[in-house]
Amino acid sequence: MKTSAPLPPMPPGHWLWGHLPERASNPLGLYLNSRQRLGDVVRYRMGYIYVEQLTHPDHVKHVLADANARYTKGTVFDKTRPLVGNGLLTAEGDFWKRQRRLAQPAFHRERLAALGTSMTDTISEMLPAWERAADAGTPLPVFQEMMRLTLTVVVRALFGVDVAEHTRTVGDAFTTALEVTNERIISPLPYLPWLYRLPTRSNRAFRQAVDTLDGIVRGLISQRRASGKQTEDLLGMLMAASDADTGDTFNDAQLRDEVMTLLLAGHETTATSLAWTFHLLEQHPEVEARLHEEVDEALGGRMPTVADLPKLRYVGCVFEEAMRLYPPIWAIPRVPVEDDVVDGFRIPKGDIVILVPYVTHRHPDFWPEPERFDPTRFFPENSKDRPRWVYLPFGGGQRQCIGNNFAMMEAQLILTLVAQRFRLRGVPGVPVVPEPHVSLRPRGPMPMRVERREGTQRIQRTA
Repeated sequence: MKTSAPLPPMPPGHWLWGHLPERASNPLGLYLNSRQRLGDVVRYRMGYIYVEQLTHPDHVKHVLADANARYTKGTVFDKTRPLVGNGLLTAEGDFWKRQRRLAQPAFHRERLAALGTSMTDTISEMLPAWERAADAGTPLPVFQEMMRLTLTVVVRALFGVDVAEHTRTVGDAFTTALEVTNERIISPLPYLPWLYRLPTRSNRAFRQAVDTLDGIVRGLISQRRASGKQTEDLLGMLMAASDADTGDTFNDAQLRDEVMTLLLAGHETTATSLAWTFHLLEQHPEVEARLHEEVDEALGGRMPTVADLPKLRYVGCVFEEAMRLYPPIWAIPRVPVEDDVVDGFRIPKGDIVILVPYVTHRHPDFWPEPERFDPTRFFPENSKDRPRWVYLPFGGGQRQCIGNNFAMMEAQLILTLVAQRFRLRGVPGVPVVPEPHVSLRPRGPMPMRVERREGTQRIQRTA
């Protein structure tokens, strides 16, 4: 696209490094303040790389939907390939479309409902340790607890009972591989596969972890193929998936890549959002009280089920509002394959375009009092006129996260089961601040004190 449109405005920066120092020290402040000063299209120079920030919902829609053929995901996602291969996260073009079409039916709400009991069982196994912490007055590292819990949930959802003896091994190996992958993503070094073959400590730990995961996952797939039995876990659904038009199915290598992708996508982002939700509830006792009231009235002390979730509307809204203020994927990169024009400004081919949900979720034209924690924003009557593209915790367009329904179901069940028994309180003198990693983590383990709710009794499962 040939154009004489001007380049977007650029804030002042260092003569040599441009905006890299601010990007390294306070990226959230840089992006938020730049939108406030310069508008919805802003240009930065990160050393020798130019970056365009787009934050208006119309611009988000343009990149992710209307003009998505002009944009690729870029090389940053290539840094995840040693872990996830060519799964839904990294695949492009027709191959991605085929994979998505095959996998989509496994993530319909009706299919996911069968996983509800496994989820509540897994969450319930965590709660006795929280009771002991409450009785001892010992703070719990809530972010770490959520990381451990969500990984166990997704492992069991993927593999069901077949992985029972391997759950801890899979969890430890994947945690190791994930941390190395995160370090590679945030590194300023480009994607150079030979770097990952050097015998460094992190590379050796990563290779050992992936070898462990491959052995277990490929072994389970082989066992399932040999038995010919259909199972109701996610792996079973993926193995049974077939394209109605072509008859295509997943081969074993593709199954392996999709399993690794689902472990990655269904783990840290949900854990991060839950940690922020508990922090926000502690900061807003009126919201916490309303959530407790809804849970008590809807369930009367019994174990929640997936069928109860429509009655737990406020619980879902609390989680959605937490993801508005602290979106787990706080920035979404794309690379234009040709020059583009957005809002009258030229977006040069080869630059990096970033959509910044952290900023879009605070856009004052669409979110009154944007810094206020108000779950009622997500009541249907309050959100029906809100533009679709102003809220994107799971991305948007044809590449919207396939596991969004899984994440919402899991989060509502976790919040409900915790709310039935506990209140969480911050530890005095321990600040809770965001760390813009790959996901928008809280910095550190986020210790919180666990208090038993007065008058609560052991949760009973209905027959």
